[in-house]
Amino acid sequence: MRRIVVLGSTGSIGRQTLDIVRAFPDDFQVVGLAAGNNTELLSEQIAEFRPRYIWCNTPPAPLPDGAAMMPMTEMATLPEVDQVMVALMGAVGLHPTLEALRAGKQVALSNKEPIVMAGQTLKSAEAKHGGVILPVDSEPSAIWQCLQGEDNHIRRLMITASGGPFRRTPLDELESVTPEQALRHPTWRMGDKITIDSATLMNKAFEVIESHWLFTVPWEDIEVVVHPQSTIHSMVEFDDGSVKAQLGPPSMRLPIQYALFYPRRFTNSDIPRLDISAAWSLDFEPLEPERFPCFDLAVSAGKTGGTTPAVLSAADEVAVAAFLQGKIGFMGIYRLVEQVLGEHRTQPDPDLSAITDADHWASVRASELAGMPTA
Repeated sequence: MRRIVVLGSTGSIGRQTLDIVRAFPDDFQVVGLAAGNNTELLSEQIAEFRPRYIWCNTPPAPLPDGAAMMPMTEMATLPEVDQVMVALMGAVGLHPTLEALRAGKQVALSNKEPIVMAGQTLKSAEAKHGGVILPVDSEPSAIWQCLQGEDNHIRRLMITASGGPFRRTPLDELESVTPEQALRHPTWRMGDKITIDSATLMNKAFEVIESHWLFTVPWEDIEVVVHPQSTIHSMVEFDDGSVKAQLGPPSMRLPIQYALFYPRRFTNSDIPRLDISAAWSLDFEPLEPERFPCFDLAVSAGKTGGTTPAVLSAADEVAVAAFLQGKIGFMGIYRLVEQVLGEHRTQPDPDLSAITDADHWASVRASELAGMPTA
C-alpha cells in the first residue's frame, strides 16, 4: 500500500487523483490533504479519506478526531509518506516539492512552475537525496512513457500542442479576445490558469523548459508541433530514426494513474479508451510565432536561466489573473510578461532564496504594471 499526500486536493488534478485512489482503495492510504480556500469540498474529502494531516488557508472546523493541521512542506516530508502528488498552482508548490525530494520521496509533479522556476535545484536534490520526480503533466508523461525500456539515445523530443481556441482566429482579432472565449479550450477541460496558458501557448513553453530538465535534453533537440486532435500527447525520435508516440483521449486520468502506480499498469474502467474503430485523422501543423508570441518569449527565458524563469512564471501568473479580471487584454499578457522580463537583471546560479526573491519581485512589479493589488 502506498501512503500518499495530495497537495491541491480540491483542484482538477487533485480531484482526479482522489478518483484514482477511490478506484483502488486497497492500494493507497491518504495520509494528508492540502487545499486553498475550498473548505466545503475539502471537508467532504476529509470525511471520505480520513487523512491524519490537513492544510487549508481557511481550516475546516471541527477537525475529525485524530486529525491535525500541518503545513504542506512538513506534510510532504513525513517519514510515513511514500509519495506526494503536487497538484498546486504557481510558485507555492516549489518548497514542498524541493523538500519532498530532499526527503527521498516520490514526487508526482503536475505543477509546472516549480521545475520552470528551479529546474537545476530540483534535479540536484533528486540526484543527491534519492527522491524521484514522476511527471504527471500530460506531455512530459507521454515522453516519460515513450522512454521506458529505451537506452535514451534521444535525437529529439516532439511535444504536441492543440493550438488552443485561437488557432484559426485572424491575428487582428486577438486583441479583442474575451476571457470567456479564451476559456473555451477545444479539447481539454482544465483550470482557468492553465487554460489561458494553453491559449497563449505559454503552457507549451513551460513544457519545453520542464522537458529540458526532466529528460536532460538540449534545447535545440526539443520541438513543438501543433496537433489539433490532442490524440498524440508527445513523441520521441531516437538516433536510429525510430519514433515512438504516446496516444490517448485528452484525459489527465491516465498520466495521473501511471505516476501513482509506476512502474505498474492496471485496468481502470474510469479512464477513457482510444477508439480507433471510427474514422479519424491525425493532423500536424507548424507553430505560428506571430500568433503565439508568448512561446518564444518564454523559451528564451528558460534558456537564459538563472532567476529569469522564476520571473517568467510569476509575471505570467499575474498577467493571466489580470486578463481574467479585465485589467488587460489577451495580447496584453505577452506585453506585460515581456516588460517585466526586460526590467529584470538575471542572477546566474541562484540559490533558493534568490529564486524566491525573484519570484516575489516579479509578482509585485507585474501587479503594479497591471493595476492589481500587491501582497
